[in-house]
Amino acid sequence: MTVTKSVDPQKYLKNISKSGLSIYDPIDIKNKNLWIPTQILEDLLNLYLIGLSLTGLPLRTRSKVLKENVSKALGYSIPKSFKKTHPRFPGQNFDTYIQKSNNLQIWNEEIESFRRYVIIKLNDKDVVTRVRVISGQELSLLDKTGTLTRKYQARVTNVRQDAELITPVDTENLISLEIEDNKKVDPKYKPTDLPIKENLLPIQVIFEKLKKLIGISFDDSGYDQERNRGAGLHNLVCRAIGYDAYLDNGRFPDVLNQLLEVKLQTSPTIDLGLVSPDSKALLDVPLNSHNVRHCDVRYVIFFGETDGKSVKIKNLFLTTGEGFFKRFPQFQGKVVNAKIQIPLPSNFFI
Repeated sequence: MTVTKSVDPQKYLKNISKSGLSIYDPIDIKNKNLWIPTQILEDLLNLYLIGLSLTGLPLRTRSKVLKENVSKALGYSIPKSFKKTHPRFPGQNFDTYIQKSNNLQIWNEEIESFRRYVIIKLNDKDVVTRVRVISGQELSLLDKTGTLTRKYQARVTNVRQDAELITPVDTENLISLEIEDNKKVDPKYKPTDLPIKENLLPIQVIFEKLKKLIGISFDDSGYDQERNRGAGLHNLVCRAIGYDAYLDNGRFPDVLNQLLEVKLQTSPTIDLGLVSPDSKALLDVPLNSHNVRHCDVRYVIFFGETDGKSVKIKNLFLTTGEGFFKRFPQFQGKVVNAKIQIPLPSNFFI
């Protein structure tokens, strides 16, 4: 479990408690005092919920007790009764799910891209042992049942050079932070830490570091082991950028500290999930006093060849989300409206 170092989670609890807001009062994601970023939300809930016993409680009572404790953990007063809203905690835009198994079920509604999903793990004694908070976008990528069709896809075409910097500068939103002079990362930060402008590398610098990976091979765990396969590449990326160690918490983007999403392609079709890379919607990641959008994220696409045992990196593309579809043609499918059952990975709560 990673606890965020760059932001004090307790300040949000105190601010919400002072505000007098209920869990039903909407909060703008731009409100940096009251809106709890996803990673901080997970930290707070783990801090206050781990060890909570629901032993012997009927299912309906168990759900109520859990929601009461979630409210207290975030600084909210407990409502007299919990309304049947969608989501259950509208103010912070999240739903809660209690899991004793790794089979997550979402009933009677689609996965919402920008909603947060608080997934609470119980052991065989009905005691909370871990909490994960992920976005609908991230959750949709875990669906392997065919119930959900990826909404956004693109295709790699016209490969003419080994390394291609598609957008030579970052979005104006990031440029305004004056990060152009940053040349290397500070070793005190980890890849999974929240970004700060003093440690954020410009896209040009990231490109120069990552293009050195062309020609390198890593173990191929198989096309049906996408997460493990990607871990080998993420490890190379983290070390090439300058981090002392590889870390991945399954969040978007992969290298959170650099706002960098990593894609490995051994076929031309790029799966992008439920949120378009060029979306101007706000990303739930604080960056100093700045509002980061999905289109500000940097995407690195590695195109490789595999012999079944190892993947060799042949090409590299780097772009902002804003410029993504200017290089990679887009095509779309449908989102299926049905009951969704998602088998969570065995290491989901680790």
